Amino acid sequence: MARDPSFSIPSRPRRRYPYSGGVEYEGQTIFRLLPDQSLSDDRLDELLEVTLESGPYQYGDFLNLPLTLYLARDDETSDVFRISIRDGCIRLHVLPETDSAGLRAFYERLTDRTETDWRVDCETSD
Repeated sequence: MARDPSFSIPSRPRRRYPYSGGVEYEGQTIFRLLPDQSLSDDRLDELLEVTLESGPYQYGDFLNLPLTLYLARDDETSDVFRISIRDGCIRLHVLPETDSAGLRAFYERLTDRTETDWRVDCETSD
């Protein structure tokens, strides 16, 4: 039996507010959720939407991009993180205040709604 991932966050991005306006992030940590069974990005998008709609999330697809990118807030854990789909996996993007509890809760809710097993990889950069 596979052990549930801890979602321990090895490095957090840092926010910068340039004089030109907006916000930029230095560094990143992404948890990639990869299904053991190959699923299309469209099918992953359906699973993601069902998971978000089932709650306890406030979320929005806040940019008009050619790929799925949501900003989600878990009302139970108060964690906020971004979620994207790319190359056959769901990616959880850590923000400076994101906690492991919210990432773990999302993973558990997603896996409860699917028949396949999932592997979790963590990627960081400075």
